[in-house]
Order: sequence, then C-alpha cells, then structure tokens
Amino acid sequence: MEYANNILETIGNTPMVKMNALVKEIDALVLAKYETFNPGNSVKDRMAVQMIEDAEADGRLQPGGTIIEGTSGNTGMGLALAAIIKGYKLICVMADKQSKEKMDILRAVGAKVMVCPTNVEPDDPRSYYSVSKRLADETPNSWYVNQYDNPSNCKAHFQSTGPEIWEQTDGKVTHFVVGVGTGGTISGVGSYLKMKNPNVKIWGVDTYGSVFKKYHETGIFDENEIYSYITEGIGEDILPKNVRFEIIDGFTKVTDKDAAIYTQRLAKEEGMFLGNSAGAAIKGVLQLKEHFKKDDVVVVLFHDHGSRYVGKMFNDEWMRERGFLEEEVTTVSDLINNHDEKELITVKTEELVSHAIERMRKFKISQLPVEDSEGIVGSVDESALFSAFIDNQNSGDTPIKEIMKPSFPIVKEDTSLEEVFKMIKKGNPAVLVAILENKYKIITKYDVISHMK
Repeated sequence: MEYANNILETIGNTPMVKMNALVKEIDALVLAKYETFNPGNSVKDRMAVQMIEDAEADGRLQPGGTIIEGTSGNTGMGLALAAIIKGYKLICVMADKQSKEKMDILRAVGAKVMVCPTNVEPDDPRSYYSVSKRLADETPNSWYVNQYDNPSNCKAHFQSTGPEIWEQTDGKVTHFVVGVGTGGTISGVGSYLKMKNPNVKIWGVDTYGSVFKKYHETGIFDENEIYSYITEGIGEDILPKNVRFEIIDGFTKVTDKDAAIYTQRLAKEEGMFLGNSAGAAIKGVLQLKEHFKKDDVVVVLFHDHGSRYVGKMFNDEWMRERGFLEEEVTTVSDLINNHDEKELITVKTEELVSHAIERMRKFKISQLPVEDSEGIVGSVDESALFSAFIDNQNSGDTPIKEIMKPSFPIVKEDTSLEEVFKMIKKGNPAVLVAILENKYKIITKYDVISHMK
C-alpha cells in the first residue's frame, strides 16, 4: 500500500504545467511551478514545516508551546497544519488588507487570528510586525517564527523547490520568475539554480508601494517608495534578511490593477484558479518577454489558490469599485451599470441645509439633486454649503431652496461619454441620467475617474 503517514508528508513534488493562452507572444517555453498542490494550497507549506522542525531541533520550540507569526495568510496555513500534527497552539497576526477568506481558513484549522492595521509604519506598535513580537514576549513557552529573517525559510526552498525545478526541467531552466515577499522562495530557489548553472537568470516580481526594485538597482532604501497597495503576498516596506539581493538579477514591478486582472485571466483563459500574486507573476513574465529567447525555458512560480480571493479579485463588484474590471465603456448606459441597485439620494426644496449636510455625511457623497413635487429643480454641493456657512454660520436652518444652484445637466442613456466628460469639465459636479419619467441615475467626477485606464 502507498500512503502518507500524515498530511505533512504530502508537501512538495508539485507539478510543472505549460502555460499556453496568456504567453502566446513569448517565444520561449513558459512553465508554471504549481504550488497550490501542497496540502495547505500554497508554497508556504514547505518553509513552515522546515522552520518548525529546525526550531524543535535547537530547542527554540518546546513541546506544547505556542507558535506566533505575522502572516499574510499562507504561512499561517502551513504553520497551522504542522501545529495540528505536532501538538502546538498557533497565533497568527495579520494585516487588515488580507482577504476575509484567509482569516476564516486559518480559524477553521484552529489558529487564533489577530488583525492589525495595514497603513502604519513597521515599527508602529500597532503593526503586525510589532504585535507579533510583543505577543511572543508576553506569551509563556512561545516561539516567534519571523519568516522574514528566519534562514530556514530559504533553506526549505534550497532543499526542495529548487531541486524539483531543476529535475522537472532536466536542467534546462534558463529563467526563474517569482513574486517576492519574505524572500525565501526567490533566494532559496535562486541559490540552488545558480549553484547548478550560474547562467540561470533570477527575476523578482515587485509591486508599486514596495521598496525592493529601487533598493536592488540603487542600494537606496527610499521611504518615498512606500505606500499602501492592494496586491497580496508580495512586496514589503522592510528589507527581510531572506531577500538575498546578490542572487537576484532584476525586478519588474506590476500594478495592483494588472495583478488583479491577470488573476482573473489565469482562471478564465488557462483554467488556473490561483491567488493574487500569481496574476502579478504572470504579468511580470509578460513584461520581461524581451529577455527571453526561443530556446529558453522560463519557470514562473504560482504561490497559492484562488479560493482565498473569491471576495476580492474574483468578485466583479469588488473589481468594479476599484476600476479594475475590464469593461467596454462608451456610453452613459455603460457607466451606470454598477448603479443598478443604488437609489438616487436627493434633498427637497423645503428641507434645511442641516438635512443636506447630514445626508452627505451618511452616504459619503459631495452633491445632491434638489427636487420638489414636480421633479428635479436644482442642485446643492459642498461648495454651495461652504458658501452658505461663510455668509451665515447659523445657516443650518436655512431652506435648501435659498442656496441651491441650477439643476445638474440631464442626459439620455445613449449619450456618449465624451459629451458627459465635457459637461463635467465645464464645472458641473455631476450629470443626471434619465432612466424613466422622473427617475434618474447620477454620474459624478468619481464615476469618471474610477473608469480611467
């Protein structure tokens, strides 16, 4: 009989899959190292178990102890599987930008999850780096994993992922492309491949808002490069010790939008239901195409599974809200498709300025059509309210009809977007679209901006 003694023995030996539809413009053979076949559905299973085993061996992790780690979700899953088999407790500290699915999955396998804000400095006491360290200091018999600086991270990929890629390509691999976060995968695999053949090129995929690319090219840690981004699993605002820049030949940066779009395209055009970093990785390969020759063998590693992003990159409403959804938008009707369930918020002529302010605050909008019993008769926006306040600081009790401006322009559904853009450019804060008699939808500057390419 052939079977594994426990789930941890199924880690590794993941398949290599030829890319087809998305890489037609690349002459080289492009192969995907498909890491979702690991039991925790990600490449992080490999290093999670390696880090635990090494900590057990040198006494950092004691029987019955508590494992503590800051994670974007996938390392947490690998740690959770090992913790179950080996009898440890696990606390995962996550940034609030990570998908709800990742948090729910970790809780499902017994981990305690703590969520921290994303938009804080790494040394801020609220950051998931700082909270992880604090919990490790406060929790008896605990071990802080620190995957960013833990050498067992690189070791796992040097000993398993790298050799697998070399063997599966019969030593013909010429380029390795992968998203970079903690640095363990690119450094471990890259070190092994360059040991076997120093001519293999190692390329990292970075995201805008991360410091890796500029630091690699200039040696400068530029804090101006750091800002919030959506792409999950790659990029950093710190320099992990596991990122061995001397191993890496170069970086390419991929936008949040492209990463999200190509995550969808992998599923719809290649049948590969993968995570957000896979979208960034394959777009990175396409951006690097001029570096590949006909006989080259390019291996791109796909980190994790699409089930962790169902509420994000695979949700059209989420994509549309961020302007990521690739839709043909030529007329007003196309632009208001996502308004179908949204009721037009208005204010009546006899209502007070205070009512308009309250409504704007409640619905987070900056302009309102004004109506009476006959229909739309005017408009009010932030500038009108501001002017009223400057003229009379007690203007809250003033009827709207006394400060309202002319009505927003009203157009039909088949009006071209170019015509609407001209109206807004002329100073109209919004345009109304006539749907039925006395029924309208509204187009604002934000709607226009959100559909910019």
